[in-house]
Amino acid sequence: MIESLRDAHEELKRVDHLVYVSLKYTRTVDVILNILNRMVDSYSFMMDALLKKAEDDGKEAEMPFSAIERADLVKELYKEDISVVDNIELYLLLRKLLRAKNIEREQEYRRHVTMKTIIDGREEIVNIDIITNYYLFQRDFLDHLNKLGGIEIQPREESIF
Repeated sequence: MIESLRDAHEELKRVDHLVYVSLKYTRTVDVILNILNRMVDSYSFMMDALLKKAEDDGKEAEMPFSAIERADLVKELYKEDISVVDNIELYLLLRKLLRAKNIEREQEYRRHVTMKTIIDGREEIVNIDIITNYYLFQRDFLDHLNKLGGIEIQPREESIF
């Protein structure tokens, strides 16, 4: 569990840089897509940590192969924790945004750069403010998982060799 949470933390550090530096200066939908991809990767590590915790707690938790099955299992195992359920819903939305075929790009290279797409018959809009809120929501969820596991993530020690 600790290793999965550490990997999620590392991905969120990359998301932080993309949101507050790369997106600020480039303002393109490609950067938004890269942020979404990193956020999905981070959520994947968090779900692995939750499944490992469930296994350690004695709950029946086989590791499903597909990401959708893992998300459904995590939602079922932690249905009493509203934070987990809400974040899994966000994870599923982010996956759909990444897989959308009909992406519209608006106001690229401007402050109000926007990615628009239709998902499940509903228009989804992602701009700088929305992606920043998604990031903050995910960061709070990682803090919640750290408390749930009773651990504090220490940064990895980098080798100079």
